[in-house]
Parts: sequence; C-alpha cells; structure tokens
Amino acid sequence: MTTNAQSSAEPRNELTARSLILGVIITVVFTAANVYFGLKAGLTFATSIPAAVISMAILRGFKGVTLQENNIVQTVASAAGTLSSIIFVLPGLIMIGWWTGFPYWVSFCICALGGILGVMYSIPLRRALVTNSDLPYPEGVACAEVLKVGAGEGEDAAAGVASNRAGLLAVMWGSIVSAVFAVVVATRLFASDVVQYFRLGGSANGTGGGVTGFDFFLSFALFGVGHLVGLWVGVAMLVGAIIGWGWGVPHFSALVTDTGPLADFALTTWSHKVRFVGAGTIAVAAVWTLLKLVKPVISGLSSAMAASRARNAGNAGLLPRTEQDIPIGMVGLITLFCLVPIGWLLADFASTAGGGMAEHMWLLVSGGLIYIVLMSFFVSAVCGYMAGLIGSSNSPLSGIGILVVIGAALLLVFGVRAVLPPGSENALVAFALFVTSIVFAAAAIANNNLQDLKTGQLVDATPSKQQWALVVGVIAGAAIIPPILDLLNHAYGFAGAPGPHHDHPLPAPQAGLISALAQGVIQNNIDWSLIQIGAVIGVVMIALDETLRRTTASAHLSPLAVGLGIYLPTQSTLMVVVGAVAGWWFDRRADRSAKNPEGTKQLGVLLASGMIVGEGLLGVAIAAFVAFSGKDYPLQIVSDSFAEGPALWIGGIAFAAVVYALYRWVGRLGHALPSA
Repeated sequence: MTTNAQSSAEPRNELTARSLILGVIITVVFTAANVYFGLKAGLTFATSIPAAVISMAILRGFKGVTLQENNIVQTVASAAGTLSSIIFVLPGLIMIGWWTGFPYWVSFCICALGGILGVMYSIPLRRALVTNSDLPYPEGVACAEVLKVGAGEGEDAAAGVASNRAGLLAVMWGSIVSAVFAVVVATRLFASDVVQYFRLGGSANGTGGGVTGFDFFLSFALFGVGHLVGLWVGVAMLVGAIIGWGWGVPHFSALVTDTGPLADFALTTWSHKVRFVGAGTIAVAAVWTLLKLVKPVISGLSSAMAASRARNAGNAGLLPRTEQDIPIGMVGLITLFCLVPIGWLLADFASTAGGGMAEHMWLLVSGGLIYIVLMSFFVSAVCGYMAGLIGSSNSPLSGIGILVVIGAALLLVFGVRAVLPPGSENALVAFALFVTSIVFAAAAIANNNLQDLKTGQLVDATPSKQQWALVVGVIAGAAIIPPILDLLNHAYGFAGAPGPHHDHPLPAPQAGLISALAQGVIQNNIDWSLIQIGAVIGVVMIALDETLRRTTASAHLSPLAVGLGIYLPTQSTLMVVVGAVAGWWFDRRADRSAKNPEGTKQLGVLLASGMIVGEGLLGVAIAAFVAFSGKDYPLQIVSDSFAEGPALWIGGIAFAAVVYALYRWVGRLGHALPSA
C-alpha cells in the first residue's frame, strides 16, 4: 500500500477528456430532470451516486480507466444536483412580472459566474470542513464506497463487477418504471393524485368554519426522494404538514368568510398565510445553524491561512496528492474575473430598470458586489458544514436563501428606497432577487463541492483536478438550465405569475416564497406576526430536536425539515413521507435477512435515484408536448369522467403494486451480492 506522498508522484488517468465529456453528458441529462422536479416538488436530488454507477458501467470497456477517473465523472455530474437549486430563486423574477421569459445569456451568467465563485470559495474551506474535520459527509462517503466497490477494491474483481452491474440495473429499472408510469399518468389512464378538501366545523349547510385537505401525489420521484432523505427527515416533514394543514389552514381560513370553491379557499389560505409561518420556522432554524457554525468557520479560516503560508514558503511540492488544491493566487484571480462581469450585470440591470435606479447605479453595484462576496462566502460555509453533517440533499440552502433575500431587501430599503420615486418598488424587488440568485448559485456549488472533495479524499483523488472538473460541470449545467426553464414556463407557467392562465402551473414553492418575502419587505406590507408565529414554532422544534438527539440513539426532528413541511404543499410532502417510511422498512429488512446488508441498502438508494431521474426526464419531455400542442393533456386517451373517477383507484393500486414489486426485486438482487 503506497502512501499519499508516494502516490502523488505516480502518473495515472484522472482529469481526462473522456471523463469530462461523459460527465458533461450526464450533467445535461440530470440537470434537466432536476430543474423540472425541483419546480414541481420543491426538492432536488443528489446526482453523484447514480452518475458514478453510470460512469463505471460505460468506462469499464476502455483501457487505463482508474477509480479516480470515474470520480471526476461524478464530480462533473454532481453539478446537476446543486446548480439546479437556482430554480429556488430565478423563477421569482417571472412571478413578480419582471421577466416574461428567461433571457439566455443573463440567466447563463448568473448560474455560471455564481457557480464558479462557489468552487473558489470551497477551496479555503476544504481543510477546515473536510481534511481537519470529523463531519460524517454521508453522501460523500457513500459515493466513495460505490466507486471502490465498482473498482473491486477490498474484494476480488469479479465481485466488484457483479456489484456494479447490480447497481446499474437498479438505476435503470428505477428510471424505466418511473418513466413508464409518468407516461401512463399523462394519458390519464392512471390519476396523478388523490385530492380532497373539506370543512372543519361550521353550519349544517356547509358554510363557515375552517377548511383543510390533502393532495396525495402519485409520484415515483417523490417516493424516491423520501427513500433518500430517510425516516426522520420524513417524520419531520410530516410534522410540518400536520402543523400547516391540521392547524394553520383551518385556523386562518376560519377567520374569514369565503363561499368560493373549497380547494381555492384552502390553497389561498396556505399561500398567503401558512407559508409565511413556515418561513419563520425556517429562518429560526437557519439562525440556529449559523450560531453552531461560528467556531468551526473561524477555525477553518485559520487553517486555510496556515496552508497558504506553507505553500508560499515553497513547501507545496511536499504536499500529498490529496492536499493539492488550485493555488490560492489562481483562486483570487478567478474570483476577480467572476466579479467583474457580475458587476457589469448589476450595472446593466440598474441602468435599464427605470424608476430612478440608474441615478444610483454605482451605489447599487458596489453594495451588491460587497453583499454577494461576503454573503456568498458565509452561506457557503454554513451549507458546506450542513452538507458534511446531513448530506447535500438535506442541506438548508432554501432556508438560508430566505435570510439572504430578506437581508438584501432590508439593505435596499434602508439604502436607496427613500430616494427613489413612488412606483420603483417592483424594480427593487427584482434587484434583490437578482443579487440573491447569484449568492444562491455560489452557495449551492460550494455546498456540493465539499461533499465531492470528501469523496475524493477517500479515493486518493487530487482536489485541484476535482475543482477544475466542477468548473466544467458548472458551465455545462448553466448552459442547459435557461432553455429548460423557458420550456417549462411556456408549457405550464408558475403559480401566481401574471400572464396566460395555466390549469396546472408549476408550484415553484421556494421561488414563490422568496419573491413574496422580498415584496413584503420592500413594499412594507409583510405580516410579520405570521413569521413570528413560525419563529416560535421553530424554537419549540429546536428544543425538541436537541432533546431527542441527547436522549435517544437515532431519533431527531430537523427544524428545517419541519419548516419545509409547513410551507410546501401536501402534494410535495405526503409521498415523500411514504417513501421515507418505505425506505426505512427496506433497510430494516436488509439488516435482518440480507447476506450483504450494506450492499442491499445501497441498491435501494440507487433504485430510488433511478425513480427520480426517470420521472424527471419524462416530465421535461411531456412539458415539450404540452408547450407545442397548446393542450394541458396532449397524450390523453380516456374521457374526463374516467380520469376523475376510476383512474383514481386504478392509479393508486397500480402505484402500490409496482413499488412492492420493485422492492422485492431489489431485495432479491441484493441476495445475489457477495457476502459483506
């Protein structure tokens, strides 16, 4: 076994043309799926593990392929799971009526420049949060194990090949089944969801009292997300949904009189009242996270500075391969290179926005740049730490984004609103969202990159090569995101956005919430009492979570997940809860009866990842049919009466049967794996 220092001198394939090309292809495909799914469900999925499995299956037939080369592929492709988080902000510019579509080059630059900043920020954070940290990095460790198994490390080569083939089968069949189910749902032969709204209390004639309801969405992608996030995150989201729809919607709807459709009344109450309660819960949970991170962030900065001094003293060549980052001087130059066009974008925005903003362009540009630099780094540290603690899929990026947009809006209120003429509020809201979107892109990529760097540390990869690979992934993801957003906007539109009516607009819940918060702060019409109620709930959940963590072996109740459960519609949460419980049951059964429990559980993770990818990609394809046909259901083959009646129970039974059959099949596939 060679040491890291020795291995750093050995030539090997790592950052190669074929790894970059394959990584870019996977990035484009997974980014398209993630954008659609994130707008629909308010959640995105990590792509590192399925990308690693696909890479090992494809590159196995080439000569000289190394474990580290496969690691580069998943590093490039992992940008798909994180840069797509820009959808949590950017559609807000459509929702407030500032944009009618997504201008390609502006949207591309926001994603690309912000993402590259995130890569640069992760470099000084790496030593503190990866090398000199005991954070578990669950997704990074899992991805490293998948790479090692596929390469046959720790077992014979035949066993590695068998495990890799089983993993690829799990991803493929998860994707195929979820895609086929999505097509059948598009024909309306199966119902897409089971929806019911009803009154609580009130008079005998059905008036008065509060309303509530549920929307149980039959989605393999949501089910797969539930499996991935785990039991306790699912439980926390269920608690949030109960707070939101068991108390919030009935309580606030009972305070007003409405004789319209119950569904509209319930959704309006949730949209205008309850989701702001969820925002308060998320904000408190995010602040709590920040307080816990003060010490590790300070320690990390000190460590990064010490490493920089060692490099400047001429000792860089003595560093082992796993400690070789992009040189700090290059990091500084690339950061400045990104800030110049960002400044130009802000200046162009201010000069063309109207409302007197052009007269204060230099103040807006300088203030915006300072805010982007400082807030991006701080949020990157927070999200990077949380990625190490609970995984990048569960990182509180959207919750942190709430604080970022409120901070940007408050600075605009105190800095320039008083000197602008009346009617300029919408331009200020748009500027706040524009700045927040750049911060979001940077934080998302830094969050993901630290997870990738942990994987690289475990497989003897070179950090600098991973960092360059992620820059490539950022550019590839940034290139595909704007046209996908434009397609989905044209086909479905976004909930609450002005313009043509769409029967089934995409919820884009985070973008709607963040834009509403920016409007409320700048227009001074936000109901702070709702956020205060949510803050109290957040404090209670923090106390409960800390108690559970200290008194039980594994139980916890993430305050951020509770907040998500409150402000996401039940369409996006209930199936996640079901998937979380089903995944827990599958893992328990693997522990009891499988010859290789960890390998079997990993197959479950890959199956769930495939479910998300398949439905996400078909969702984009069906969106294209909707956009070009002008019909809400271009593939419909049954009558409306059938779709609203028998299709409900047929779809439900079929969904349950297919889930059961897939888990049984993956369990048998796991039994065929070599013993652990």
